[in-house]
Amino acid sequence: MSKSNSLENSYLLLLYNNTNIANVGDATGLRGSVAAGSLFFSLHTADPDEAGTQSTNEVAYTSYARVAVARSGAGFVVTGNAVALAADVTFPAGTGGSGTATHWGIGTSDSGAGTLLYKGSISPSIVCGNGVTPALTAGTIVTED
Repeated sequence: MSKSNSLENSYLLLLYNNTNIANVGDATGLRGSVAAGSLFFSLHTADPDEAGTQSTNEVAYTSYARVAVARSGAGFVVTGNAVALAADVTFPAGTGGSGTATHWGIGTSDSGAGTLLYKGSISPSIVCGNGVTPALTAGTIVTED
């Protein structure tokens, strides 16, 4: 069984732009949050897999932190069944340590295990460490299918 394209788009709008899904459930549909909040991008040294969390294989260079992106049109552009970053996501510059980021994740927490919502590979990989400021470029895409 597969979701319709319309539902995929509506689901992504709810998750990434905090937009209600009309006509599901009661008269107001599935509602977005009162306060939209943010989702948090993470970097990983290997695929965190579908059973992983935000901390599975997460990079650990010195000064690394997850980056918040607003659940709105300013943070994410939803078109069809795909979501793209509206702007670059820039992680803190490394002040030591090392690690190669091969995957990114989007989750619900700014630290700790957190729920991993989506993940993807980075090409080319980013060698992290002292003096390196990792970034994911605008247009990085998540597809719901």
